[in-house]
Amino acid sequence: MAEQNKAKLEFAKWPSPEGTKIDRVVAVMSGKGGVGKSSVIALLAVALVRAGVKVGILDADITGPTIPQMFDVKAMPQGSEQGMIPPTSSLGIKIMSLQLVMEDEDAPAIWRAPLITGTIKRFWTDVVWGELDCLLVDLPPGTGDVPLTIMQSLPVDGVVMVATPQKIAVGVVKKAINMAQRMDIPVVGLVENMSYVACGECGEKIYVFGPSAGGQLSDEYGLPFLGAVPLDPLLVELADSGKIEAYDHPVFAAVMEPLTEKYQVFTGAR
Repeated sequence: MAEQNKAKLEFAKWPSPEGTKIDRVVAVMSGKGGVGKSSVIALLAVALVRAGVKVGILDADITGPTIPQMFDVKAMPQGSEQGMIPPTSSLGIKIMSLQLVMEDEDAPAIWRAPLITGTIKRFWTDVVWGELDCLLVDLPPGTGDVPLTIMQSLPVDGVVMVATPQKIAVGVVKKAINMAQRMDIPVVGLVENMSYVACGECGEKIYVFGPSAGGQLSDEYGLPFLGAVPLDPLLVELADSGKIEAYDHPVFAAVMEPLTEKYQVFTGAR
């Protein structure tokens, strides 16, 4: 009976369009909004490109799309016989987002879940991504209908979790971790974002959101702790001005190293 109930919950995977070959699909998830998930996925894409990985970003945060702005990508997708051709960033990262097809970028997407998931489905089925080593999916916050549908309908190979030290954020991220584990999707690591502020004069770490909790949370669930990323005004400035590809911080490079070298989740065919 349990197996029958499980089968009822399974969705048919969305088909890929002709001309698309994606080796890996990795989602970045937080469970809670406002933890800098989109910044982490943008920096992750940059780190992968620098490592020689062919990367695309599917911005599934339909009601709060920010990826194009961070990369200063404004061109609309071009049409072809096979489907839409996504624009690329300066480093060659392919990007698809609702923000790129809206005439007024300030217009809100006041949509219910079926329309949101239908749009995300088109970003997968109607976009010619070409050959990618990895497609990163920026999931919307929460554990509701939209992230559930995406994780069931896309061939997700793994999830990177993003948290902050706040107890409220940690509690919500636990729900997201439990969701991924119940769906048998590996959580390949946890990043603690906005962990501290480094004093510009003495280098002392100031934990403005409370003591670091990422390591303890990772140990609790048996996950790799990828590291703690500081709250950096330079990152904010570069992201706001569309120059996030110029950001180069040794701490974030250390966070990405185990993903690109040890776990190798972002490269290789299934």
